[in-house]
Amino acid sequence: MPQPVARDLHSYGNPGEVVVRHLDLEWDIRFDRRALDGTATLEIERLSESADTLRLDTRDLSVAAVHLTDDGQNWSSTRFVLGNADPILGAPLEISLSTGATSVRVTYSTSPNASGVQWLECSQTAGKQHPFMFTQSQAIHARSWIPLQDSPGVRVTYRATVRTPSALRAVMSAANQADAPLSGEFTFEMRQPIPSYLIALAVGDLQFRAMSSRTGVYAEPSVVESAAAEFEDTEAMMAATERLYGPYRWERYDLLVLPPSFPFGGMENPRLTFATPTIIAGDKSLVVLVAHELAHSWSGNLVTNATWRDFWLNEGFTVYLERRILEEVFGRARVDMEATLDRATLAEELARLESPDQILHVDLSGRDPDDGMTQVPYLKGELLLRLLENTVGRARFDSFLRAYFDHFAFRSITTGDFVVYLEDQLLSEVETGVVDALQLDSWLEEPGLPANAPLAESDALTRVAVQAARWAGGEVTAGALDTAPWTTQEWLQFLTSVPDTLTADQMRELDDAFGFTQAGNSEVAHLWLLTAIRNHYAPAYPRLESYLIEIGRRKLIKPLYDELVKTTDGRARAEAIYDRARPGYHPISVSSIDDVLSR
Repeated sequence: MPQPVARDLHSYGNPGEVVVRHLDLEWDIRFDRRALDGTATLEIERLSESADTLRLDTRDLSVAAVHLTDDGQNWSSTRFVLGNADPILGAPLEISLSTGATSVRVTYSTSPNASGVQWLECSQTAGKQHPFMFTQSQAIHARSWIPLQDSPGVRVTYRATVRTPSALRAVMSAANQADAPLSGEFTFEMRQPIPSYLIALAVGDLQFRAMSSRTGVYAEPSVVESAAAEFEDTEAMMAATERLYGPYRWERYDLLVLPPSFPFGGMENPRLTFATPTIIAGDKSLVVLVAHELAHSWSGNLVTNATWRDFWLNEGFTVYLERRILEEVFGRARVDMEATLDRATLAEELARLESPDQILHVDLSGRDPDDGMTQVPYLKGELLLRLLENTVGRARFDSFLRAYFDHFAFRSITTGDFVVYLEDQLLSEVETGVVDALQLDSWLEEPGLPANAPLAESDALTRVAVQAARWAGGEVTAGALDTAPWTTQEWLQFLTSVPDTLTADQMRELDDAFGFTQAGNSEVAHLWLLTAIRNHYAPAYPRLESYLIEIGRRKLIKPLYDELVKTTDGRARAEAIYDRARPGYHPISVSSIDDVLSR
C-alpha cells in the first residue's frame, strides 16, 4: 500500500492530495537553442476526493499548454497558473483538474540556462567533433527540465522518447539499448519507481563496452576502452554487495563517463551511474567512487531519503556499504587507508562549518538543499553506522541492514522512520545501558562528533606520515624516501602530512623528485596545487590554470579557488582563470565558484 508522503519544504507539490505515479516524456533535443522541447504526461492518483488542483515544481520552464484526460483517449485544455519564482524553489505550476482526471499533459520548453542541464560545444568534449548534453537533477534541479513533483518523497516510473541529431546517442537512467541504431530517436522505460532527482539524460557521441553480462561502460570513443579497463572490477563489486545485502534489483548496472565539466565525482542514477573522467587514473586507485555509486543501488535508490534534511540516510549508509565492498574486493588495508584519510577530511570540514551544519539531521528550512551536501552526511553518517556495527557485532548488523533494505525497498523514508525501525529491529535486543551509551540523539541532532565516534588507523599511512616528518625535519632528502610501493592513498597522506608552509627550495625538491606538478592522478594533482597556492610556487601556475579550465568537478576545483582568494595576487589569478573556465562549468559549479569570488 502506498505510504503517506513526508512534508517536503523544498517542493511546491501537493502529493498528499494528488500524487504523480508515472511520467511519459517526449523531447526534441535542440542543440541550436540549448533547449528541450516536448511534453510531460503525468499519470496522477487522487488521494483526497475534494482535490481539484495539481501542483508541480518548475524552474525557468516556458509552458505553452496543459491538457488533461479522464479516459486516456480524449484530451481537453485546462486552466493553469505559473506562479512567481523563488530564487531557490523556482515557480509553482498549478493545474486545475476535472473531477475524473487521470492524466495531465504539459507542453513546454526548457531554458538555455536550466540549472539541471549542461550543453557542451564540440571543443568541450574529448572527441571535439560533436556537441554533448547531460542532466544533473540532484537535489532539486529536475524541475528545471521536467514539470513534476520534485521531491525525493515522490517516486515515479517513466517512459521517454528522445529525438536527437542523427550522429548522436541518447542514454537515460532507464533500460538502454546499447546496440540501438543512431536513427535520431531513442525510447526508454524505467519500470521501478524512483524519485525525481534520479531521472537522468545524456546525449553525445557515445560508444559502449561490456564488462560482464550485466555491466558496461558508455563513453566517448577516445575514452571508452580506458574506462572499461579501469572499471573492470564492477561485476565483482556487485557480487560482493549481493552476498552482503541482497539481490541487485535494477537488472543492469552500467556507467556513463561524462566530459570533465561534470560537477560531481559520480551520480547514482539507477541503471546508469554518471561518472567524472577524473577517476580514470590507470591503476584503479580511484574506483572507490564506483563502489560508492554502486552501493547507492541499495542505499539511496532502493531506500531513499524522503526529504533533503534526511540526506544522511542516502550518503552515510552508502559510504558504509562502499567500505564493505572495498574490503571484500580489495582487502582491509585499502579500507583502513580510505577511512583514515576521510576521518581527517571530516575533521577539517567540521572545523570549517557552523554548528547547525554539523548536525546529521540538518535543518534546511529556507535554504538551498545543496547547502546540506557537505562531508557531514557522508562521513559522520558512516561513523554512526560503524558505531552500531561495533556495538552489536558485524554479523548481527549485516542481518539488520539486509532486512532494512528489504523492508523499505522502493520507499522514501525519514530519519524518524529509520530510528523507529532501528529501535524495534535491532536495539530492542540490546541491553539498555549499551543503548544509552550509543548517544543516538546526540549523533543525529547535535553538532560535532560524539566522544564515542570510531577511530580509523592505517599502519601504511602511519609509516608515510613518519617519512614525511623525516623529510620536513631535514633528516632525508625527497629522493631518498622509499616511495616505490606507494599507492595513491599513500601519496595523498604524504601531501597532507608535509607542513602547510614550505620554502621555495623544498617545493622544488618535491617537484623534482616526484613530478607533482604534472601528476596525472587528479586527486594527487589537487593536493599539490593547493600546496603550490599556499606557498606561491610559480612553476605550478600553468598547471593550475589548465587544471581549473579542464576540470569542472566541484570537489576538486572549489578548494583551489577558496585558497586563491585569500591573497590579493591569488584573487586576481582566480578571476582571470575563472573568466576562461566559467563557460565550461556546469551551473552547479558556477553557483559555487560565483559565491567564492563574491566574498
